[in-house]
Amino acid sequence: MDRKLPTPRRITRVYVTLMLGNTLAASFIWGINTIFLLDAGLSNFEAFAANAFFTAGMVLCEIPTGVVADTIGRRASYLAGTVTLTVTTLLYVLLWQIEGPFWAWAVVSMLLGLGFTFFSGAVEAWLVDALKATGFTGSLETVFGRGQIATGIGMLTGSVIGGYVAQLTSLGVPFVMRAAVLVLMFGFAAVAMRDVGFEAKRSTGAVREMRTIISDSLEYGWSVPAVKWLMLASPFTAGVAFYAFYALQPFLLELVGDPEAYGIAGITAALVAGAQIVGGIAAPGIRGLFRLRTSALLFAVGLGALSLLAIGLTNNFWAVVGLIAVWAMLSAATMPIRQSYLNGMIPSAQRATILSFDSMLGSSGGVVVQPALGRSADVWGYGTSYVIGAAISALALPFIYRSRAQGSPADEGATEPASSSGDAEQGPR
Repeated sequence: MDRKLPTPRRITRVYVTLMLGNTLAASFIWGINTIFLLDAGLSNFEAFAANAFFTAGMVLCEIPTGVVADTIGRRASYLAGTVTLTVTTLLYVLLWQIEGPFWAWAVVSMLLGLGFTFFSGAVEAWLVDALKATGFTGSLETVFGRGQIATGIGMLTGSVIGGYVAQLTSLGVPFVMRAAVLVLMFGFAAVAMRDVGFEAKRSTGAVREMRTIISDSLEYGWSVPAVKWLMLASPFTAGVAFYAFYALQPFLLELVGDPEAYGIAGITAALVAGAQIVGGIAAPGIRGLFRLRTSALLFAVGLGALSLLAIGLTNNFWAVVGLIAVWAMLSAATMPIRQSYLNGMIPSAQRATILSFDSMLGSSGGVVVQPALGRSADVWGYGTSYVIGAAISALALPFIYRSRAQGSPADEGATEPASSSGDAEQGPR
């Protein structure tokens, strides 16, 4: 692969493979993660608090790992992520075996968050820069949609396999499988992933680089109104999405009346994956229904919140399953549209930085929302927690509308700003 000249088609293939492999590895445990934590002796509050420490790790580490992506390179950042996730995944298995104390789960969960921050921003920035450098003239929604489809396929495969392997063996085996696939992805990326359209810059020291990243995030992200308002919507949608997915596992087992039917949890995760595939395919079509990208986002986020509300008000297993599919499809369809809109407003030199900053804001929502909704599930039940989650998710709508009101050219499909030398698109204030 590395002996051939890079082309948009080859870049897209590598990106899709990375998305497929990453999601396959991660999804082995998605269907049983909450059950795994509860089996280790944690309460609902502690289980979702552990997830909150994971997202806290992402919040705290986004900027430091941005130093790696924007100085050493996007490929180096990806490779560091696979190594970190492999080690911390195996530590999770160890804690499960010894029924470790909550503080240990919190520490390892934060380190897991560190691993994922090496991916966030870096892979997306690598793709967009490489496509631009190799003369890509197509629609970013199409490429991101293919990545979303690959994500759905990986999740569909991994979640079903992980759920049934857990049922036939033990809850720890899917975590070991995850570590094994991460090792394979390290090998693939080491050979196939090359920084194209990006030149590593010499580091001037970790502290100074972090200051530069914060400054760039403020100048080219936060100070651009359309970008700022879009980012501020993220904590509400991302925070609820974290909880909504992981709470489905015990919620559905409760509805079906069998707390050990791990295969059902796996199938449900696979259903979400299938809906993601449909959402990835549908994203360009949904985008085509609206003149503005933000109009498509308002439509999908609003319907997604209504779907969560209906899930919380329904006690029928199959009805909940159908509503899950609708919610997941809408969530998946918004991602390529949002990615294209955001990338159209930020310059190449600061791309990984600002995308990491955006991811940090989304993760910060998970830090607060997950334990809060987990506690509400302990007190009032899972159904009520989904109703509350729907209300929180709907809070994103005013922020998306404010982004829409800025009239950014990217909202209609314009490409990124030409440079980062002060001419980044600002939009009307």
